[in-house]
Amino acid sequence: MYFASDNAGPAHPKVMEALVAANNGYVASYGADPIMDEVRKQVRDIFEAPDAAVYLVINGTTANAILLATMCQPWQTIFCADIAHIQEDECNAPEFYSQAKLTLVPTENAKITPDALRQKISAEGNRGVHGPQRGPLSVTQVTEKGTLYTLDELNALTTITREFGLKTHMDGARFANALAALDCSPAEMTWKVGIDTVSFGGTKNGALGVEACVIFDPELAWEFELRRKRGGHLLSKHRYLSAQMQAYLADGLWLDMARSANARGMQLAEGIRRHNAARFAFEPEANMIFFQMPRSEHTRMLDGGAMYYVMDGDPQKGDPDEMLTGRLVTDWSMTEDGVNQFLALLRE
Repeated sequence: MYFASDNAGPAHPKVMEALVAANNGYVASYGADPIMDEVRKQVRDIFEAPDAAVYLVINGTTANAILLATMCQPWQTIFCADIAHIQEDECNAPEFYSQAKLTLVPTENAKITPDALRQKISAEGNRGVHGPQRGPLSVTQVTEKGTLYTLDELNALTTITREFGLKTHMDGARFANALAALDCSPAEMTWKVGIDTVSFGGTKNGALGVEACVIFDPELAWEFELRRKRGGHLLSKHRYLSAQMQAYLADGLWLDMARSANARGMQLAEGIRRHNAARFAFEPEANMIFFQMPRSEHTRMLDGGAMYYVMDGDPQKGDPDEMLTGRLVTDWSMTEDGVNQFLALLRE
């Protein structure tokens, strides 16, 4: 009954097998391995972007920070949601690598709205040399609260950024889960709606530790390479990143895992929906659920062996009737039986 994080789940056996297969003999280092040549082709084919630059790093913070640094100057500001991962959970890494600041945009249903974005962009870049200049927008898909931007919503945001001559980055740590939920193509969810770069996640969805940085404008490629090296994130034994991503993408494994995680998320949501003491903080749309119920119910579930985070209070101390918010995340390895055990405990 482990629902604390999809980071805590196992890597898929096919990913591990690919690592073992790659661990043979001598192979060129620093991304010159032949597996990376295949990965680059795989990613370009998946995104229908034959000229895209594709690079691999070990985690999502690295992908976000170096991509955003490549997209802006130190005197600019990066626009992002007020609850964005780059704001709340990356220890100022985007600011460290870019030397830019973050401008936080208020959200509705965990998503940036066009009106809020336009207001924030319009408020910057007006003080000449004394204030920050306008920089890129970063959006998260799936959002930090488990909701999804529709394609129309993404297009509405990038229409505004293009109007101001700005670029847009997508934090896709759960990119596959969003894609599976929206039932669209990677191209439709990225460059076709105006996205310029993507942190294409693998770690949360069955990889051991690899993310792809996809850059649709090849003119940014060399700067990214320099920043990745200067930041200490060009791995010498790069083949172990390449092998993971190759196995992750082969035969649609990445989408199969995302669909499984989403299916278990929806199974979990339907069971919670029938529990009278619980309600959703955000309507579940992929594999992450935020739900509220009394502290006493959270205490009972956690004492009964369920593992998840309570986000806004100590479940063991305080008014037993106070409503607290729990977060549940399903990963590719979660089974129907695992969800049913949780729901059976919830019904007791």
